[in-house]
Amino acid sequence: MTTMYHRLLADLDAAGASYRLIEHPAEGRTDLVSALREHPVAHAAKCLIVMVKIGKKQTRYVLAVIPGDARLDLAAVKDLFGGSYVAFASAEKAEDLAGTVSGTVLPIGYHDGLDLVADPSLRDAPELYFNAARLDRSVAVRTEDWVALAHPRFARIRA
Repeated sequence: MTTMYHRLLADLDAAGASYRLIEHPAEGRTDLVSALREHPVAHAAKCLIVMVKIGKKQTRYVLAVIPGDARLDLAAVKDLFGGSYVAFASAEKAEDLAGTVSGTVLPIGYHDGLDLVADPSLRDAPELYFNAARLDRSVAVRTEDWVALAHPRFARIRA
């Protein structure tokens, strides 16, 4: 899993992103790690992997990124992709697609099998915070630098 950590840092550096690393006790729950990082929970990038069934034969996986104090609107994700069914991906599938353990999913779609969708309200935060593919280290990055690096599709997906 440290491979994704090093890839993230290399990509941030290559993009000239303004960021800083924050070391903290190992924690993957958004509300608790936000307190450890000492920032508003709304400034955390909560990353959830969702399975969307489109008809009977096609399945897509979505990396949904929402503010840390929000809930994901699964119906909005389903509608966005014209799906017939939506559910959170299994932990095993999510970890496989993310390349990281649960609680450390990056808000960057590194896997070709993931569609990255972010709620536009994330742009309200000057900086976004997320675990850096590790439970004991986080990144605080300027929101505009994250947008430039990740190239998310923006759609209202928070409940």
